[in-house]
Amino acid sequence: MMENIGLGMITETPCVIVNVQRAGPSTGIPTLIGQGDMMQVKWGSHGDYEVIAYSPNSVQEMFDLTVKAFNMAEKYRQPTFVMADQVIAHMTSKLIIPPPDKIEVVNRVKRTKSDQALPFPYDDDYPPMAVAGDGFHVNVDSLTHDERGYPTMSIIDSERMLDHLLGKVRNHLDDIVQTEEYLTDDADIVVVAYGSTSRSAIRVVKEARLREKKVGLLRLITPWPFPHKEIERLGARAKALIVPEINYGQMEHMVREFADCPVIGVHHPAGALIPPEKIYATLEEFYNGST
Repeated sequence: MMENIGLGMITETPCVIVNVQRAGPSTGIPTLIGQGDMMQVKWGSHGDYEVIAYSPNSVQEMFDLTVKAFNMAEKYRQPTFVMADQVIAHMTSKLIIPPPDKIEVVNRVKRTKSDQALPFPYDDDYPPMAVAGDGFHVNVDSLTHDERGYPTMSIIDSERMLDHLLGKVRNHLDDIVQTEEYLTDDADIVVVAYGSTSRSAIRVVKEARLREKKVGLLRLITPWPFPHKEIERLGARAKALIVPEINYGQMEHMVREFADCPVIGVHHPAGALIPPEKIYATLEEFYNGST
């Protein structure tokens, strides 16, 4: 599968891949929760590319962010991911499905027969896509290619192609990146969480506030592209960032790279949701100076 993700990236093929994360490695505990695929989705296929991935934490977001993922796949013409987990996938909750005319739909930009544009234009972050059977002569190849789609051994063409593939995402971070903040304005400590783990984290923040501790939450709705601006901003004034995950420290590495303060990982073995008490205990340890 990972080879095909790389193929989708280099051929600029819109598609959505839903990853309901469970315990691992291998088949692990097949039906129980894990968050061990966060780095795999970013770095799993070889070569350089940028990923758009969403991490829902509710039934409603599972619907909304799946729609969003399809829209982003069509808009930026590349594979897009929904990084759910077993708890969210099996959750039962109220779901509001808007009328069809109220759901945003980004339609694929298609080439027309009068369009003389190249099939892989490097100067266009939203390249139109030729549809098979519509009379276009298009070469689609997994090899490094030029703007016509033909394989090339040119280092110059390779650089131009990669700059285009990476730039489609990097040039539009403000359009793509989504986060949610809760009580971060005055927070001394910020919990950084995603997916179902953020549900435990919000409980911790509320409990801490009841005990007059200034704790906030940054939820990564898009773990990829990584919201480094938000981490830099919060990490510049917080005393610490706490990163709970149902793995042994994956997104923690990214937080640590951009935060100008201590970063404390809360690692939890796959198979069960992180108890709020485990996160809160780490919080107390920091306040007591033992972390």
